[in-house]
Amino acid sequence: MSVRGDVWSIYREALPVLVIALGGGLFAGLVLESILESVERFPGLLVMVPVFLATRGNVYGALGGRISSGLHQGLIEPTFERDERLINAVLASFINGIGISIVIGVLTWLALLVIGWEVAALYELVGIMLIAGVLTSVILIFGLLTLIFAGYKHGYDPDNLVGPIVTTLGDIFGMLFMLFSIGLVEVLV
Repeated sequence: MSVRGDVWSIYREALPVLVIALGGGLFAGLVLESILESVERFPGLLVMVPVFLATRGNVYGALGGRISSGLHQGLIEPTFERDERLINAVLASFINGIGISIVIGVLTWLALLVIGWEVAALYELVGIMLIAGVLTSVILIFGLLTLIFAGYKHGYDPDNLVGPIVTTLGDIFGMLFMLFSIGLVEVLV
């Protein structure tokens, strides 16, 4: 295939997913707007939002890259059957996603405490991050696998799908589950 053909193929596969990602980002922004009223109740909340969303992309982008490479190399089949490589990659990502969520809560609390800013209780910030982290991890794992497998079966290059899928699912569900976890922590505390 020519360079022009390669570029067109990548563009053709990625553009629809990028348009959907744009809509997902706008939706996540609307959810963020509704979180703003909780900032007074949980000082430090807004500090965690960009870090939380970025780490969703980092952790699950790496998972998507592993899955994509496995599909290209024929090491992973695009099915939900027992596969040790797939299970190990998913478990590692899940543990990383949960662990980094807890770290975000702790580091935010420490950083704001050190610089003398008002900050919510440690257990509140960690609780919000833990709940949102677990829920987004589950959705990102199953959503990412489902969309990559479906795209691959329909002839799409998973490398063109991973970034926009992770970004969109991470932003939409990250913000929705953060809003949910804020409400849950408010009720429980």
